[in-house]
Amino acid sequence: MRRVITSFLVIVFMLNFILGCAPLIIGAAVGGVGCYAVSKDTVQGDTDKSYDSVWDAIAQVSRIRGTIKQEDSGRGYLVLAADGSKVWIRLIRLTRATVRLRISARKFHLPNLTLAQDLYGKIMEEAR
Repeated sequence: MRRVITSFLVIVFMLNFILGCAPLIIGAAVGGVGCYAVSKDTVQGDTDKSYDSVWDAIAQVSRIRGTIKQEDSGRGYLVLAADGSKVWIRLIRLTRATVRLRISARKFHLPNLTLAQDLYGKIMEEAR
């Protein structure tokens, strides 16, 4: 009986560590890319697609979905108004072959993770 209780407590303790800090997986891999939530309003993922192709996809999807407020392709920064939300898109070059796409969305100062996920998926589909 003592062994069962000890085993149960160890399992509960381990689950707390495993489930408490693990990032939330929100999508299937898109072209070898995993997408995960960084915070309540931000989605990010790394890809091996070229910086220019991802930036072109960002610009194209942004023009379709809303109004671009600020854009700087050299720094990889875009601010967008879409669906009543303010969206910040950041493209970071990690290595020569890898870039990181980070999208944050807020509506009325509240997180809009659904919009961030949707934009991420559309951009990764559009990037060649």
